[in-house]
This record gives sequence, C-alpha cells and structure tokens, in this order.
Amino acid sequence: MGGFFGVASQENCIFDLFFGTDYHSHLGTRRAGMAVYGEKGFTKSIHSIEGSPFRTRFEKELGELEGNFGIGCISDYEAQPILMRSHHGTFAITTISKINNADAIVEEILKGRTHFFEMSNGEINSTELVAALINQKDNLIDGIRYAQETVDGSLSMLILTPKGIYAARDKMGRTPVVLGKKDGAYCACFESFSYLNLGYEDVRELGPGEVVVFDANQVKTLVAPGDKMKICTFLWVYYGYPSASYEGVSVEKMRYHCGTLLARRDNVEVDVVAGVPDSGTAHAIGYANEAGIPFSRPFIKYTPTWPRSFMPTMQNQRNLIAHMKLIPVHDLIRGQRLLLIDDSIVRGTQLRETTEFLYESGAKEVHIRPACPPLLFGCKYLNFSRSTSELELIGRKVIEELEGGEVSREVLAEYANPDSEKYQNMLDAICKKLNFTSLLYHRLDDMLESVGIEKEKLCTYCWDGRE
Repeated sequence: MGGFFGVASQENCIFDLFFGTDYHSHLGTRRAGMAVYGEKGFTKSIHSIEGSPFRTRFEKELGELEGNFGIGCISDYEAQPILMRSHHGTFAITTISKINNADAIVEEILKGRTHFFEMSNGEINSTELVAALINQKDNLIDGIRYAQETVDGSLSMLILTPKGIYAARDKMGRTPVVLGKKDGAYCACFESFSYLNLGYEDVRELGPGEVVVFDANQVKTLVAPGDKMKICTFLWVYYGYPSASYEGVSVEKMRYHCGTLLARRDNVEVDVVAGVPDSGTAHAIGYANEAGIPFSRPFIKYTPTWPRSFMPTMQNQRNLIAHMKLIPVHDLIRGQRLLLIDDSIVRGTQLRETTEFLYESGAKEVHIRPACPPLLFGCKYLNFSRSTSELELIGRKVIEELEGGEVSREVLAEYANPDSEKYQNMLDAICKKLNFTSLLYHRLDDMLESVGIEKEKLCTYCWDGRE
C-alpha cells in the first residue's frame, strides 16, 4: 500500500509537506521520499524507513529542503517520488498503484528502444512505468489519461511541475484523493485528516478518474470525474486511520457500526469484549455497546517501535512481530470468557498465535469475531498483502481441503454465501484449525450497511469475487 501528500504554497512548503507526509506513515514502512520545486529548481530525497520512522529519517531535510511546491510519499515497495526529464519538461511523480499488466506494458514500451532501471527484485519501479506511459503522449493531461486507461489494476498519482501539482484519482476511485485549503496554500493527499492540524480545511474529494492541477491560489479541473466508482471497502475495515473519512464516511464511525451489527447477529455468552489493536478496537467498542457486555483491553500493543506486522518481507518476521508487539494483561485474562474482534483473518497465523497466547495466559474461552467476511480472493486492485497465492488465504485453504482439490468460481460463490451449508462447514473447519472456541464472521450485507453508501460504489472482490 502507500500514501502521498502534495502542497502548493505561497511560502516555503516544506513544513506542511514534512508533517503531511508523515501522517501517512500507517500506510507503509519501507520507503519514503519528498520532492520540492523552488527558486533552485527541483530537489528530492528518498530514504529507507524500515529501521526508523519517517520523521527521524527526514528530520535533516526539514531544515535543508526549500520550495513552494512539493510532493511526498510513504511506500511499501518502490522508491519514490522519482524525478523525470522528458518532452514534457522536468517533473516529479509519486503513485499509489497496483499494475497487473506491468510486463505487457514494459514489453510494449521497450519496442521504442527506451530503457528502465531494474530494481533489486528484478521488477520495474511501477512509478517509473507510469511516468513512461505519460511520456507516450504529447501533453501531460493526455499522458495521465492514457496511463489511467492502460493500467489494469489501480492508479492514483501526484505530479510536481514548475507550474503546479497535478492530482489524479484512480479511474474507478479505488483509492482516494482529497483536497484541502488554507490561506495561501492548497494540498492534495490520500488521508483526509493529514492536513487538519496544519491549518487546512476540507475542500472536496476527487471523483473517479478526475484530474486537477493546483497551485497556491486555485484548483482547476482538467478531466471531469466519471460516473462509476468502486472504492475499496477494506479502507474502512482496516487500512484507514480512525480519524480519516472516505466518501464522507468516517472510518471510526463505520467500525462502530460494524461491531453493532455483529452483536445483533450473535448470542454467545462471554464475560468481556476486546479488539485486536489497533483496527479491531473500534469494532469491539461497537459490539460491546450494542451487546451490553463490558469492553476490556486484555492485551496492549507496544506501539513505540513495532510497525504493522504485515509489512516485513518474510512471513516468519511478520509472525514474530505479531507475537512480540502484544503484551498481555494477565489480570484481565485469567478465567475469562473472551470475545475477540479482529479486522480480518488473512492467513490465520497471527490470530491463531494470539489465541494460543491468551489460553496460555489463563483465558477460559476465546471467541473470534472478524469484522469482515472470509477473504476468498486475492485483491486485484491494491497491494494490501504480500501473499503470492490465493491458497495462502485460510478460507481458500480450508475450502480446498473440504472439496478435495481445486474448486470452481461457482463453488466458491456457494462458500461466500453466509446462508449456505458450505459456508457453515468452512467456518467450522477454520474454527477448529485455528483453535477458537467459536467463530462468527461479519456478513457482507451487514458490512456494506455499516459503510452506508450504495453497494455498486464499493469494491467487494476479495470477499465475493465480483468484478
């Protein structure tokens, strides 16, 4: 995943750029960068943030970089922003993307006898690839539109030029781009809350496929938004910071609604309700309030040094961090019947270890309530998991065990139906495999109701396989 922040100001923009970018740190932990344009031209800086947070690595740049226009990003994969010189002039670009047809695009562009820098993993930097697509056209606007239409997956971007910053949202609106404003400055970003403490106020969210350009004084729409949208529903369930909102829907409020509707479907007898920190906490509060069962924090996440556990490259590192970052409060665990809400179950490894560690700490029962339906399909549109195969998903693994081998999409549709016998068999098998006392997933229809916007505007592919 990743996040970005861009600002155009009548004054030096680096302070706002620094902190605005830093507010996206929950979206990535591997690479970060900033690029600015001012009287001295373009300047950029990129660092690895795997060993230290953004603010620590870029503190030096806060005193050295200077310019009125700037873009910054947090990334899990490629180093960016990148600086390009082309027939469009010099520009810096940062993207949030997943490009499923990258190999085909590279092969086509290489026919023009150009070249790409190859990363250490043998892949092409996807932001460089997007820049190459833009450079296929005679002007930036046509180039941006061409890139949006060519990429199979998702693509949102910020482009820094001497005349202003271009902001473009994915053609289906799968990821957000939000505009903010204060006296003498405009900004564009992924997370709507990132500019609030910097004195900005909301302007609006870009629509699907919309392209704008802005400077310190105005925002101009270059490409009008499209009619169709498929924003990722997982943004509310997991990715989004609690203070963020997408399409006018608060992340924290949506999670309360999730917990409320989960409780209405449940009749289990437990002593306390708890959430797996951090994203499971709000879901648990909603459940506890609706069910009238005390909310508790039987384990605490040690936040000063541990990042999100899915970020490290190796699975064994993720597992280790998932275990080490949770500190038990034994007095709140011993002899208790616990109902635990997590945002989701992906592979199941971390939640199984968490459950075992609760039993070891004296829990009498551990009932699991994921805040979204079973994940049955690998995401085609966002880089939210490093899974190399759908069979790493615990739901798919169990289904193949139950069916005795590979299954068709028609059979998977039966397992995705919460009212079917196959669905219940899948839940029973997952519950047994992961050693839960009981298991009840949030239903897809209830989850969509928790968001509260039209179903056709929400992407649910990872749960039901529907494009």
